[in-house]
Amino acid sequence: MADATQFTLHSGGHRGAEAEFGLQAQKWGVKEVTYTFEGHSPERTRGLVKLGPEDLQKGDISMEIVSLRMGRSYSKADKIRKVIQSIFHMVNNGYQVFAVGWIQPDETVKGGTGWAVELAKLFNRPLSVYDQDRRSWFSWQDKAWVAGEPRIASPTFVGTGTRHLSEDGRRAIESLFERSF
Repeated sequence: MADATQFTLHSGGHRGAEAEFGLQAQKWGVKEVTYTFEGHSPERTRGLVKLGPEDLQKGDISMEIVSLRMGRSYSKADKIRKVIQSIFHMVNNGYQVFAVGWIQPDETVKGGTGWAVELAKLFNRPLSVYDQDRRSWFSWQDKAWVAGEPRIASPTFVGTGTRHLSEDGRRAIESLFERSF
């Protein structure tokens, strides 16, 4: 088994899946980096990194590109922009990406979590999503979702997902850490 103390979780610290990833990281001795910005109050504050305007700018992207990639539009683009920018820092700094949510028929993932998933695809990162409806993990391989039980294998990884975490989703995160460490 891997030495958990040599691993670092990158997350946004939001309630739900990100908070559970953080709780598991703390339980297993994994370092934690939690990205935040002015006006954001994350549930997790362990390893807090506050992104200033210059930092956020590094993750800036046209909302038209986000909308095209995600196959949907965002009516409150200004509000979500900082979230999108902070997600860039998570995926840019964490090599392997784990998310919990819902894989949609167009192969994107529902909500803001979907942007982390799309960035992982664009950056060619190892990517796994736990689909709460199907109650299974899926990994992105050769441009398709393939069922399987992933392990945390990279020393830097992202844990993100829905704020509406089911008990089954919580157990999936817990099991991921157990399999890995």
